[in-house]
Amino acid sequence: MSNAEDHDSERRDFLYYAAGGAGAVTVGAAVWPLVNQMNPSADVRALSSIRVDISDLEPGTQLTVKWLGKPVFIRRRTEEEIAAARDVDLAELPDDIARNDNLGEVDAADENRALDETGEWLVMMGVCTHLGCVPLGDAGDFGGWFCPCHGSHYDTSGRIRKGPAPTNLPVPVAVFEDETTIKLG
Repeated sequence: MSNAEDHDSERRDFLYYAAGGAGAVTVGAAVWPLVNQMNPSADVRALSSIRVDISDLEPGTQLTVKWLGKPVFIRRRTEEEIAAARDVDLAELPDDIARNDNLGEVDAADENRALDETGEWLVMMGVCTHLGCVPLGDAGDFGGWFCPCHGSHYDTSGRIRKGPAPTNLPVPVAVFEDETTIKLG
């Protein structure tokens, strides 16, 4: 191999690497805006946690708030609703997982879905787990929520009991800040 051929080979290798590097930078520059648009917007980040005043909520009533663009049901249950939810045989449930972000993966007993130990307070995402509709409260065959779009019935603990919905209504991260305020997120 001659010295001229070595020089041409080194030059060719340099051009390949330079072109490859420039191409990688160009692709990165083109893809970054597409990836960056998937980050939450400023208004969503500002609402990543909200505080809800529950001082006016009477037993047997529900408050619906919007959090992260989705409805959240906050229900102050009556003793009858709590008793009905706690009297369910877990083997009858289509979904036996609580779906409670506060506890991790635990069984769907009512005690694992309620926000407080007495079971009076229930906080759930208000989105049907079938196709994302918003269920109606105080409705359905089990006295909880009913999604009229496709016929999913939830009990007084927000657990799926009948219909096409595959899972229980999820319980978001929520805590009592004081006796009259719940913090979501």
